[in-house]
Amino acid sequence: MGVIELSGNPPIAVTLRRSSRARRISLRLSGVDGRVTLTLPPRVPEREGMAFLREKESWLRGHLENRGEPVRIGLGAMLPIAGEPREIRPGSGRSVVLETGALLVPGPEERIAARSLGYLKTLARERLAAASDRYAAVLGKDYTRITLRDTRSRWGSCSSQGALSYSWRLILAPPEVLDYVAAHEVAHLAHMNHSRAYWDTLTQIHGDWRAPRRWLRENGGELHRYRFQD
Repeated sequence: MGVIELSGNPPIAVTLRRSSRARRISLRLSGVDGRVTLTLPPRVPEREGMAFLREKESWLRGHLENRGEPVRIGLGAMLPIAGEPREIRPGSGRSVVLETGALLVPGPEERIAARSLGYLKTLARERLAAASDRYAAVLGKDYTRITLRDTRSRWGSCSSQGALSYSWRLILAPPEVLDYVAAHEVAHLAHMNHSRAYWDTLTQIHGDWRAPRRWLRENGGELHRYRFQD
């Protein structure tokens, strides 16, 4: 539907869109680029969307002000891995090594970011596959494959063919958050929706999921601050 401007100091550009799948008005702030999107259900008048936006203005400005600066990955940078801060330090030998408080990355300085990223993706795949296997076994259903991406709007997805997709950035979050997302997507193997039956299934295979879900909603945007390339 285009871009509107929320007046103030500073003014905020807001992308206005309609979605046939939306059941209520929603406001989203991208953790990657700070883009603000106001989504309206098909029959909701635009004036109601604008009223909702004005009601949420204080919340929106507060979150925009609190967004952290991007962190460029290189020697000396602090990077969370499994929820624990690690300093990237020069390593020896041929392999990246994870230690308490540090990630040791060998090789020339210009390759530090790329090697760190490669290590994180490998670690993310290992831990997401293990969690997915565990929850699929409890559920008694199989998935077809796992794919890692760097998505802006989703931490995971499950296709109707049983293919699971995850954001590799989940390896930066605490382990219980990664586990929750794996359980969330595996539960979709039984229910391709968010019905009551789906949430009951998620609780059955995972237990109480509210705390990790809340952590992701409140802190997930911070995981996109870490930049491995220009």
